[in-house]
Amino acid sequence: MAQEAWKRKELTVGQVAERSGVAVSALHFYERQGLITSRRTAGNQRRYARDTLRRIAFIKVSQRVGIPLARIRTALESLPDERTPTVEDWARLSRGWRSELDARIEQLERLRNDLSDCIGCGCLSLERCVLSNPYDRLSEEGPGPRRLMVAGLEDRVEE
Repeated sequence: MAQEAWKRKELTVGQVAERSGVAVSALHFYERQGLITSRRTAGNQRRYARDTLRRIAFIKVSQRVGIPLARIRTALESLPDERTPTVEDWARLSRGWRSELDARIEQLERLRNDLSDCIGCGCLSLERCVLSNPYDRLSEEGPGPRRLMVAGLEDRVEE
């Protein structure tokens, strides 16, 4: 008698995708990035341990709060025997990420507050453009939209 799917010790890639809400292509990507692992059957099909679902939940939550995949991978690698994160692991890791997230929040608040000074024209050389030209550093390179100009192109356009 075949075991019910929920009782199986291993899951197929389709089952993991369905249960986690993550596309199969994303699972393959996570595996290439070393975030999750699978074993291959004799027919070269991927099989995932059931605890992979918890690792994927950890990855998704970490991404949602803005943690880059490289930092998530480092966090997962720091766990003994690459086991599934526990509540205690999450508490420890999230404490370590807190200052990084606080710095990003401060940066985003500054950008939001400075956005009203930007007229959004795209010239990228406004004297007061704190978003794309802080302290008018590009004025030292000459007049005009410095970031949009390709060396020598402005001369050819006038010809």
